[in-house]
Amino acid sequence: MTLIANPIYDSVFKYMMEDERVANILLSALLKKEILELQVRQHEYTNVQRTHISLFRMDFSAKIKDDKGEEHLVLIELQKTWLPTETLRFRQYLGTHYLNKENVRKDPDSQYGLPIISIYILGHTLGELREPVIYVRRRYLDYEDNVIEGKDRFIESLTHDSIIVQIPFLRKRTRNRLERLLNIFDQDCRLEGDDHLLEIDESLFHAEDVPVLTRLLKAGVAPDVRRSMDVEDEILSEIEARDTVIMQKDQVIQQKDQTIQQKDQLIRSMIRMLEQEGLDERQIAQKLALPVEQIRQLK
Repeated sequence: MTLIANPIYDSVFKYMMEDERVANILLSALLKKEILELQVRQHEYTNVQRTHISLFRMDFSAKIKDDKGEEHLVLIELQKTWLPTETLRFRQYLGTHYLNKENVRKDPDSQYGLPIISIYILGHTLGELREPVIYVRRRYLDYEDNVIEGKDRFIESLTHDSIIVQIPFLRKRTRNRLERLLNIFDQDCRLEGDDHLLEIDESLFHAEDVPVLTRLLKAGVAPDVRRSMDVEDEILSEIEARDTVIMQKDQVIQQKDQTIQQKDQLIRSMIRMLEQEGLDERQIAQKLALPVEQIRQLK
């Protein structure tokens, strides 16, 4: 067994992915394609600190080879979060790519944007989807839903494929190379008493994937990375404390609402009983010491 730094932490994940060789190994495994060239893009949106959510973002430009041996330039948008967040945050980030003029092909005769592949590494689960890795692929179809072969730069500029990793469903799965590699995220492997470290079975990994483990080994002993993990723990504690306060307030409000509903139900019962005795609205209001308008609303 090998101890590695836990890449669910933003600081560890950033340290890992800034190594071009390691990033190539992980991204090519996720894409299931050979990456010929890979470049980390400007960190304009990387490691954004939020007071209410941890949402790590990183961009790459890549030249990939498809199954036909053809080469393509693409943008890879990588986002990781360890807490549930609304999809609007992901959409806003995607929007920055569409607006960025740097994401247009360098061909002077073309104004088409580079194709975007979105990768979401989630520390939480998505509804009823229980697969650890989900691929969302686009297809070109005609009116009869027949597949149209080929690709068009206009369409590729305006739509994109996605890959979603649900960390809680990894659970030491080893059905393929990608699942074996993704064991570096499996939170069931956390070292007892220290969430900063994972205890990983090194034998699960292919020889070509060892640089990933080596990088995470280095992260585990890097003082600046360790300090950053402590800071992230403090932020998470603040988030949990805030959520606890909100939950308690919601419970108080819910209890008050239930009390009001019970009181209204009692008054309605009394109104029906008094109506059966022949009293009109004004008399019932006097009897119950309530405004006539309230009696009418509760009837």
